[in-house]
Amino acid sequence: MYLKINNKKVEIIEYTKFWEKFKSLKFNLKLLDYGIKICNKRGINTYFFCQNVDIIFTDKNDIIKYIYSDVCSERSIIKVKKYNIYIFPLHIANYFNIGDKIKIRL
Repeated sequence: MYLKINNKKVEIIEYTKFWEKFKSLKFNLKLLDYGIKICNKRGINTYFFCQNVDIIFTDKNDIIKYIYSDVCSERSIIKVKKYNIYIFPLHIANYFNIGDKIKIRL
C-alpha cells in the first residue's frame, strides 16, 4: 500500500498484530520514510519515539477526523471512539485537512 503526495509515493505498512501495534516506532533511530497504519485503536502514545511524527485519526472510511502535526515524544492521545491511526513522517499532515479522505493505493 502507498499514498501518493505531490508525485512522491509514501509506503504504508499496516500493523495488525499486538506486538507490532505496541512497538510501532519505539526505539527506532532511523529517520522515518514510510507511514504506519494501525486499525481500530482508541489512542496512541509516543513514549520512546526517537523522532517527531505526524499523526492522523480517520474513521473506518478513511475520512480524517483529527490531525496532530509535529508530535514529539512522551505524549498520549486518547479518544472515546475507535479510529484508524496513521503515523507519517513530518510535514505529511500539511497536505490534508479535516474532512478529507486518505486515498490509499495498492
